Amino acid sequence: MEELKSFIRNIPDFPKPGIQFKDVTTLFEDRYGWQMCLDAFEAILRYTPIDKIAGVEARGFVLAAALADRLKTGLVLVRKKGKLPGDVIRQTYELEYGTDEIEMHQGTVKPGERVLIMDDLLATGGTLEAAAKLVEKLGGQVVSTACIIELTPLKGRQRIGKYPFISLISYDED
Repeated sequence: MEELKSFIRNIPDFPKPGIQFKDVTTLFEDRYGWQMCLDAFEAILRYTPIDKIAGVEARGFVLAAALADRLKTGLVLVRKKGKLPGDVIRQTYELEYGTDEIEMHQGTVKPGERVLIMDDLLATGGTLEAAAKLVEKLGGQVVSTACIIELTPLKGRQRIGKYPFISLISYDED
């Protein structure tokens, strides 16, 4: 799916100097690119038994919601700490520059449910790994993880190696 790269905007020095931010919002904005992206994920996952798709805040919500509609699954939101009302479970994970936490509603995944976890981009793998741990805490089974983009030099795939992983685009520079 290398042709999808033409829809990705590169923003130098964001959010800090030296980072080359890969912006998927330009892909979302283009009807042909967006349909190409969804068609690719649908083709790959069409025969995978999935009960729910967990979308990681915030761009993962967009992707997971659209794909959940196409695959006729439920949708679960994985949010940053303090954004969900009611009873939640929380998972801390490490970043390059500290730690962060994500949350899911208690009971949003039932024991035995098969869950696909989606985000826009895989860098170091901390967020996807934390989301997978939340699914497993609730008794769910992570059937796969998926992102539009993989930044291969950051070795996120190795961190989440326990779980199947799908990406449509890879970049060999970080």
